[in-house]
Amino acid sequence: QCRFIFPDNLLGISWVDSSWIPILNNGSVLDYFSERSNPFYDRTCNNEVVKMQRMTLDHLNQMVGVEYILLHAQEPILFIIRKQQRQSPTQVMPLADYYIIAGVIYQAPDLGSVINSRVLTAVHGIQSAFEEAMSYCRYHPSKGYWWHFKDQEEREKTKPKAKKKEEPSSIFQRQRVDALLLDLRQKFPPRFVQQKPGEKPIPVDQIKKEPEPVPEAVKPEEKETVKNSQSAGAKGPPEKRMRLQ
Repeated sequence: QCRFIFPDNLLGISWVDSSWIPILNNGSVLDYFSERSNPFYDRTCNNEVVKMQRMTLDHLNQMVGVEYILLHAQEPILFIIRKQQRQSPTQVMPLADYYIIAGVIYQAPDLGSVINSRVLTAVHGIQSAFEEAMSYCRYHPSKGYWWHFKDQEEREKTKPKAKKKEEPSSIFQRQRVDALLLDLRQKFPPRFVQQKPGEKPIPVDQIKKEPEPVPEAVKPEEKETVKNSQSAGAKGPPEKRMRLQ
């Protein structure tokens, strides 16, 4: 049974054959590794040549090419198999290591893959931290920058909301608003007028202008009587005047 996670990357593949697990030991683990369904096994290796010619594994030391050897064994749980390039009976170059845990075969990652994975994990963590920090950052032209955290929102929800007092307007604001309203009224005079609340607005053209009251004509006789009364009131009665000696 072969479980593929990333088909193009052997580091993401695991392979197991449950029928071999009960009989795995130092002598059978290489035969188990050389199964045809195992994706880690190279068919062009020297092990396959020795197997086809029915020779012992001791002949691998006299050959040149790719071979698989049992590097470490801890029966029945752990086996480590190395893939290496043999250049002479005494000189080999390691290519890859595979470890078998409870019958499941994995490829051991190389140092470059380990460093790459650790760096990507660290960068991802730092990037996530920066993104979360930026989500709490707020800015307003009048206030500047500040932090707004989630626990602060919960505290604000639990706190009783106090009614905000409206600040009274200044004299400058009132005068400025009145001037603007007057300017707008002159530029855009109203077309409809609502004489009483609740009534339908009426166009300004349909409103009848009441004639201004004409001042009543005053008779000349009445004017003289009014003048006499005013002069008499100013002079006062003759009896109360002081006599001059």
